[in-house]
Amino acid sequence: MQTNKSLIALALSSALLFGCNSQAPTQTESVSPESTEVVTESAAEQSESARLNAAFEKNFMDTVMRYPQFQTYLGIKKDYGKWNDNSEANAEKELQITKDQLVALRTFDYDALDEQTKISYKLAEQSMEQEIANHKWRYHNYPVNQMHGQHSSIPSFLINQHTVSNVEEATAYVERLSGIDTVIEQLIVQLKIREDKGIIAPSFVFPHVIRDSQNLIAGAPFTEGEDSTLLADFKKKVAKLELSETESSALIASANEALLSSVQPAYQDLVDYLISLEAKSTADAGAWKFPEGNDYYNVALAKTTTTSLTAEEIHQIGLSEVSRIHNEMRVIKDSVGFKGDLAAFMQFMREDEQFYYADDEAGKQRYLDEATALIDTMKTHLDELFLVKPKADLIVKRVEAFREKSAGKAFYNRPAPDGSRPGMYYANLYDMKAMPTYQMEALAYHEGIPGHHMQLAISQELEGIPTFRKFKSYTAYSEGWGLYTEKLPKEIGMYSDPYSDFGRLAMELWRACRLVVDTGMHVKKWTREESINYYVTNTPNAKSDAIKMVERHAVMPSQATAYKIGMLEILRMREMVQTELGDKFDIREFHDVYLKNGPLPLDVMNTMMKNYIAEKKAS
Repeated sequence: MQTNKSLIALALSSALLFGCNSQAPTQTESVSPESTEVVTESAAEQSESARLNAAFEKNFMDTVMRYPQFQTYLGIKKDYGKWNDNSEANAEKELQITKDQLVALRTFDYDALDEQTKISYKLAEQSMEQEIANHKWRYHNYPVNQMHGQHSSIPSFLINQHTVSNVEEATAYVERLSGIDTVIEQLIVQLKIREDKGIIAPSFVFPHVIRDSQNLIAGAPFTEGEDSTLLADFKKKVAKLELSETESSALIASANEALLSSVQPAYQDLVDYLISLEAKSTADAGAWKFPEGNDYYNVALAKTTTTSLTAEEIHQIGLSEVSRIHNEMRVIKDSVGFKGDLAAFMQFMREDEQFYYADDEAGKQRYLDEATALIDTMKTHLDELFLVKPKADLIVKRVEAFREKSAGKAFYNRPAPDGSRPGMYYANLYDMKAMPTYQMEALAYHEGIPGHHMQLAISQELEGIPTFRKFKSYTAYSEGWGLYTEKLPKEIGMYSDPYSDFGRLAMELWRACRLVVDTGMHVKKWTREESINYYVTNTPNAKSDAIKMVERHAVMPSQATAYKIGMLEILRMREMVQTELGDKFDIREFHDVYLKNGPLPLDVMNTMMKNYIAEKKAS
């Protein structure tokens, strides 16, 4: 599962601030240009910490103002009709800005900073150094793939982020439609650069992205039939405005024109290019095939896990965890009286109709309703586990039809900073055989509460840390938390149904297998078929799950290792704190330390936990 990510929201093309990562944020407190102006007192009147934090805020807002889509995520509508500039020239400009900011950062006196600002300094410095060093790897990815990419994130952004509350905002929507041709043109340039370097997505990617792109230009006004995805969204939003028929018709006519003059030719150009590129693709799906592929993968692992674990160490951890979880599953198998070995039990769980809702609208609505009920029940237990709870609301939502065939089985989008949009747990109900009811509980906890929504909504609501830290994303921090919070509810009596508890273990097993398969594919040169077979042989999940997961490994090297490594690190830190504090240990305080400082690398989080231990003992 991805948080946005995203998992994923539309990627920014460069640093957010001081080298912050390039994944688009979907959370923060309400931000406006006025709210982050540098205070007017002179530098001499400010402490070094105050001066640096003011610089953090100024640079953050400078970045926001360079990225119109980032503004939209934050509820700022200054450039509401524009798109980000994803050109090569802008990428180089952003790199120079990062270099200049690193020089500026090092003019501050680190020893004069307070402890919280020292953390901010180190995070900013590390991010900038990585941004500069990793610029050489900027082409080691697939800008268009079945998981994410501008072909699908453009419509997703317009549908889910571009709200329309007046005529001006409707006009801005049309302006964005008119600008899609430039966005796609820049995308094709990026694809051609990678083609020249031999970085071409595996063959299986192309049918997905070509189909999804063609879906966007199907329907009115492009063809006969129902309204196309974007026209339907625009009409729905305009219909909610109190406009005369003349005004409404004029807006819809302008949207039709933009769709025909910009969107259709742009997406057709993209489809034509992808068809030609597909002919040059191969089935090879590992990072080893990239230029300096092994070096790139090591860098990716270090960034994803924020640890120094090697690929071989991660592979062996995965094998060990698979064995351990299999043994726990056998205990449940025996407890329900199943006669047969674990493989037979897994087949039973995979195939028995009692574990699946009907593949019709009624069955899909039932799934959404019951997932919502699970989250609502969990909300009533939060006081047992947490001192701070999120203010933002959470809803369960079905993945939109235009992308459900290629999207992951579940993911989370963060709430809008201004409160206009709740957090969203997306369930992909395209294939109900991939959504067994025994995994519903663990999925709801992971994506919703106490998982991603808890962590990310609290992060955006924090006070006393620079805004850039609320947007910084460390995959092992967030996904490790998601997996940890699948297990956490069991400690307070959840998973009363043994089949749901098996589902919890199945979800954890899935993440353990990821350690084995990700390293297998990208270092050991496992084929797509070998990788799929490992999942099918070792888990109860549907083969369709295995196929999607292996295809995800292929286009997101290292990302899938974050979940289990992150969870294991959280459990290790928790054991450390509990051992050191004994009777003074409070699970709520442990979670507070993890959440109250915003996203952190796991090595930094380990230091925070040690500091907490020392403070607790001293008190």
